[in-house]
Formats: sequence, C-alpha cells, structure tokens
Amino acid sequence: MEAVITVFTLLFVLFLALGVYATVKVVGAARRGVDRTLTQARRTVEDHTLRAKSLAQPGPAGELAQLRLTLRTSMRATQDALDAGVREDESLKESVALFERLSAHGHELDGELRRLEAEPDRRTLAERLPVLRERTRRITESADSLRWAARDRARRFADDDLDALSAQIDVEAGALRHWTEAEPPTAPGPRPAPPAAEAGPRTSPETPRQASGQEPARPAITPPGRRPSYPWQKKARPESTT
Repeated sequence: MEAVITVFTLLFVLFLALGVYATVKVVGAARRGVDRTLTQARRTVEDHTLRAKSLAQPGPAGELAQLRLTLRTSMRATQDALDAGVREDESLKESVALFERLSAHGHELDGELRRLEAEPDRRTLAERLPVLRERTRRITESADSLRWAARDRARRFADDDLDALSAQIDVEAGALRHWTEAEPPTAPGPRPAPPAAEAGPRTSPETPRQASGQEPARPAITPPGRRPSYPWQKKARPESTT
C-alpha cells in the first residue's frame, strides 16, 4: 500500500513539474513575442521620425537624420537577408560573423549621430559632417555588399536547381513520348495456280508456304477477339436485335 502511495506521489510531482515547465515556456515565448512587437513598433516610430526630420529640418540637423535613416535601413536589410539565408546555407556563417563586427561600428556611429542631433553648435556640427558622411558610406557599402552577395548566392543555387530539374523533366517527357509502333500488317501470299485437268484426284490448293511446311501468312486485320484492350476504351455495346 505504501508503495502505491509513493508511486502516485511521484507521478503527481512529475506532472506538477511538467506543468510548471510548460507554463514557464509559454510565458517566455509570449514575453519574447511582446518584446519583438514592441521593438518593431519602436523602430518603425523612430524611422518615421527620422524621415520627418530629414524632410522638415534643413541644414546639418536634417542631414544627420538622413544619415541615421540610411544607416539603419541598410543594416537592418542586411541582417534580415543573412538571418534568412544562413538557415538554408551554412556557408553564410562567416558572413554573419563579419556582419556582427560591422554592426558594432554601425551601432557606434548611430549613437554618435543621435547625440549630435542635440548639438547646439551648428558650425562645429557642419565641420564634422564630411567625416560622418564618409563613415556612413563605408559602413552601408560594406553591408550592401554582404547583402547582395548572399542574395546572388541564393539565386545561383536556385538557378542551378531549376536547370537540373528542367533537364530531368525533358528526359522524362521524352520517355513518355517514346512508344512502340504497331507491327505493320503482312501482305497475303500469292494465289496458287489452278491444277491441270489431267491431274489425279483433286486436292485442296496449297500456298507456297504450306507446301514448304511454313506457317500460313497472318491476316491483314487482327480479329476483334485478339485485339489488345486498354483501360480507357469503352466496352462495345451489344447490337440491337429490333
């Protein structure tokens, strides 16, 4: 009796632990989903704000906003392309590692541009813009190069697979169109000459093949009962006797 109680107790504890684990996993997944949604919403708001600043604010302030928007758009597009490609092509892991190093420079530049948006000294800001513009160009060009290389690689693999598939389909289509032609009908043998009047008792005429012991010639048309039947043919209807 004590053993049964112990087993039931262990089962209860096990189910309780599984329930707690499942609850923690569900809560964690929900929290991550909420975090992703909030992050995406925040990024969208920031992008719209930067776009509005680049259009509404003339001078260095508007150019700073445009540099930040260009940097963020390029880096985000490259990250999405590499994350999607590495799941199917493990050779992109090296590209992902390089992009992570490039992202460190991108985050540093974005933070510097964000701090300079509140800089009151516009003259000093205008003097630093060429350097900031050059850093932004180098980072975005590197990110664009990685992104387009990954896309070209994926497209090349897709083209190679399509070429191989097309070749296989052509071979299969040729095999499907290759059928054996029906054997041509054999012409009937020559008609034997009538026997002479002074010959002995009349016998049935024989063809040259019968006389030589060969099989008789095939009929020109196969009898209906011997014709091959196919599953797609309809059954012949009996002739009406009325």
